Amino acid sequence: MKHFSKYILILVLTATGISCSKDYGNLNGPSVEGYLKNATKDQLNNLVTGTESALRNNLSLYLDDIGVIGREIYRISGSEPRFTTDLLGAADAQLSNNAFYITNTWSSKYRVVKNANILIDAAINSTTITEPQRKAYIGFAKTIKAYQLLLISNLTYQNGIRVNVADPENLGPIETYDNALTAIAGILDEAKTDLAGSEVVFRLSNGFAGLSDAAGLVKFNRAISARVAIYRKQWAQSLTALNESFFNLNGNLNFGVYHVFGTGSGDQLNQSFFPQNQNGENRLAHPSFAADITPGDDRIAKASLRNEPVTNSGLTSDRDVWVYTNATDPLGMIRNEELILIYAEAKIQTNALPDAVTAINIIRDKHNLTPYGGAVTVQALTTEMLRQRRYSLFAEGHRWLDVRRYDLLNTLPIDRPDDNVWSQFPLPLTEN
Repeated sequence: MKHFSKYILILVLTATGISCSKDYGNLNGPSVEGYLKNATKDQLNNLVTGTESALRNNLSLYLDDIGVIGREIYRISGSEPRFTTDLLGAADAQLSNNAFYITNTWSSKYRVVKNANILIDAAINSTTITEPQRKAYIGFAKTIKAYQLLLISNLTYQNGIRVNVADPENLGPIETYDNALTAIAGILDEAKTDLAGSEVVFRLSNGFAGLSDAAGLVKFNRAISARVAIYRKQWAQSLTALNESFFNLNGNLNFGVYHVFGTGSGDQLNQSFFPQNQNGENRLAHPSFAADITPGDDRIAKASLRNEPVTNSGLTSDRDVWVYTNATDPLGMIRNEELILIYAEAKIQTNALPDAVTAINIIRDKHNLTPYGGAVTVQALTTEMLRQRRYSLFAEGHRWLDVRRYDLLNTLPIDRPDDNVWSQFPLPLTEN
């Protein structure tokens, strides 16, 4: 397994230039300038590895943000009560524009965007690589950049994001959610064009196993594009993107692209892993996960039963989140199981209902359930599709987004009388 312990350089570059305006970094440092003038292939490869590695920074916090607000999980922390106050809207609590849950996730993902922009500029300026190799570096960087912007927009939603941050001293405007998604889709399309006919000479971690060459990166790019398309309600486009991705109705549900972790020096552990039956620091499944599941569904194993329940701040759960079962478990960026469910959603929304039933039954069968026996209508199949997404993609950062997309936030359970369900995070204070 390839980890990231040898590749500290670009992480240092990323971390050292973030004191200037709005946390997007200073590209004028001498180390970065050396990369931008005429980078060698080794330097470009280090930029690629550092960019992939940095994707993991504050990833567990991003999943906590979405999981807690989406009533998938409780995040219990003895040192940080805001997981059970602010994120759950307890009493008079509000989401703060200067709290760790938005500022840390926002800055981490924009640092990756900055790394991607450096990689793009360095590849453009390099005379040490061929044109097909240049296209591969640029296509990879644009794909990662779009992916990170998508995750940021997931959090702030209608409050918008900045898309153009190439010049930290002259940032682009805050774009509306719709405009941001349009721009993200455009970046992905540009990246697909760049990757077509390119030559990949850089190494990626084994999180890209089977998808690390030019053709594989196009498939990864199109998988993310399919996700963006359903967010935009562009159903036909999502099906087109799926057909160009690694989507496979009869394939392994877990095939896809992953964040990988390791124990080596300079590497990271999977911070979304907590041991079973731990006290003090917990990720607990919301009680509704087990209460609502169909008997016999093997996905109950994603929320293992504890020896003793945990109660904190008026919240009680007797199940641990058990999606990630050790500290080096990979964490999916996008998997075939999600793509099958995207296919089902697009088929529902284009009224190709028998195709949707076929896809839903593939998921049901894989998880020990009988074939779907409900009404074959858009409304009934949408409910079933969202249910399958809830259990198949548990704790992977989707449920809050799904109920929001379908105007169903009011269906999420309220655990305490004065709790609230938020629809979006505020922009960080530095953006105002």
